[in-house]
Amino acid sequence: MDVRDLQALRDAIRCIPDYPKPGIVFRDITTLLGDAPIFRLAVTELARPWDETVIGHVAGIEARGFILGGAVAHRLGAGFVPIRKKGKLPHETVRVAYSLEYGLDEMEMHRDAVRPGERVLLIDDLIATGGTAEAAVRLLRSLGAHVEAACFVIDLPELGGARRLEALGVPVRSLVAFQGH
Repeated sequence: MDVRDLQALRDAIRCIPDYPKPGIVFRDITTLLGDAPIFRLAVTELARPWDETVIGHVAGIEARGFILGGAVAHRLGAGFVPIRKKGKLPHETVRVAYSLEYGLDEMEMHRDAVRPGERVLLIDDLIATGGTAEAAVRLLRSLGAHVEAACFVIDLPELGGARRLEALGVPVRSLVAFQGH
């Protein structure tokens, strides 16, 4: 990606200070999603390394990962798998618990969503501490999937999420990084 495209992506992300609490800068991609050429650029760049690879499914983490993941799956000719909060899927599921700043949560996916050995890309909008993405990797691996990589529009490197996934043997691809929280 050239420098102009990288800057265009960064400029398309709205930064909202002190949300959801003082000291946090919320990185809002709804402005990126609303700009058709920039949205297309983001999807193209997230998918590009796997253009010549057979990817069975793209798994998107609720909710912005659904938007990005669906578009990346379409571009790669792969299926899409939603990873959702507990209780949102209608068929037989597998579930994993994970820690949040304020307690525990659970996410789940359909038990028949991926096959053992299948190559899967994990997609979300942002990687911060990595807890949610790590739980998604554990969930996919519990069904035997090979997580080819985890892809994000934004990385907050100071929070260590990318390093956490890489320690699990999952390559991480992010399009832009912002310092701070």
